[in-house]
Amino acid sequence: MQNFALALFLTLILYPGPESNRYGFPQVFETSASTNSATRAFVIWESGVQNYPNVFDSQKILLKIVRFFAKNYIFHYICDPYLKAMNYKVKLFSGSTTRTLAEKISKSYGQELGKVSLLRFSDGEIQTSYEETVRGSDVFIIQSTMPPTDNLFELLLMIDAAKRASAHQIIAVLPYFGYARQDRKDQPRVAIGAKMVANLLSAAGATRIVTMDLHADQIQGFFDFPVDHLYASSIFLPYIQSLNLPNLTMAAPDMGGSKRANAYAKFLKSDIVICYKQRAKANVIESMTVIGDVEGKDIVLVDDLIDTGGTLTKAADMMLDRGATSVRAVCTHAVLSGKAYENIEKSRIVELVVTDTIPLTQESSKIKVLSVAELFGKVLHSVHSFESISSNFIVS
Repeated sequence: MQNFALALFLTLILYPGPESNRYGFPQVFETSASTNSATRAFVIWESGVQNYPNVFDSQKILLKIVRFFAKNYIFHYICDPYLKAMNYKVKLFSGSTTRTLAEKISKSYGQELGKVSLLRFSDGEIQTSYEETVRGSDVFIIQSTMPPTDNLFELLLMIDAAKRASAHQIIAVLPYFGYARQDRKDQPRVAIGAKMVANLLSAAGATRIVTMDLHADQIQGFFDFPVDHLYASSIFLPYIQSLNLPNLTMAAPDMGGSKRANAYAKFLKSDIVICYKQRAKANVIESMTVIGDVEGKDIVLVDDLIDTGGTLTKAADMMLDRGATSVRAVCTHAVLSGKAYENIEKSRIVELVVTDTIPLTQESSKIKVLSVAELFGKVLHSVHSFESISSNFIVS
């Protein structure tokens, strides 16, 4: 085995051969452009066998095994992806809903948004058209899919147009994944909306998804291709630390958010309390109580989204009535429907911190927006270059 390793080293690194090129490899290495990297490499190996017969005579069987393994696995799965990544161009495009965020992401990435035409007929029908070639490119399409469903359908049409224009990869970047709350059949005769959206994205031609803070982590399993699930904790946690709250306590607004609140509390080395609520129907709370001590504490509620604001405002009132010093909230996705802005302004919440995955429809003195653009920019770079994205996570 040592002889074989030595011969391989000499063949690939030291041996110039009778007809070597300027890199020290046998001239036969420079074959046609259509020859893949594995084939070229093993032509070199065979040249080594010819020039070092004594070393290789006892290793013929092993050589055949290694040749087969390396040809089918080593170069294909390790070398080729990195070489290909350098050859495929990156094109960034935006839907109409999250154009501002897309511009920030493209600036962070270091590349301008591509040109795309999004037309609407008088009856509301949408037509998409790319104004530049995407053939053979890695196409990133940035669009949150909050209601109305036009936003989702616009994304689907953009994916389909890229597929028919011969894009190499089509990566749908959904800062906010709409319909994620419908992730299971929790009562008879209901749809699983999140699974249906996953099927639509797959059927349209998406090859990868990049999203943030899904309502339930298991939604990733609805897809049969890679999903890069990002977490706003890498943005929220440094901000919470900067507040220097003396008696910080993390809080979950419901039982479903306890895992997220516990991860934040563990990182910040703080206490945790949990709100238990019962709903009469969607967006209507029947009753609520808090599990844990909140007296004299600076409470920070953490959730993946805020819709009407009913849960957070009621939780804040209850905790303050029980002796809490202050109540803040951090929520990734600012859905803010119905009377949400009015509820927040009238509430006793000191501050609501959200991200820009969904654009705000109006301003509020109590709402602070932190951008996710830089995080997405870094991740898109990593996706294109086949690098790990784990370094972008603090807690998940």
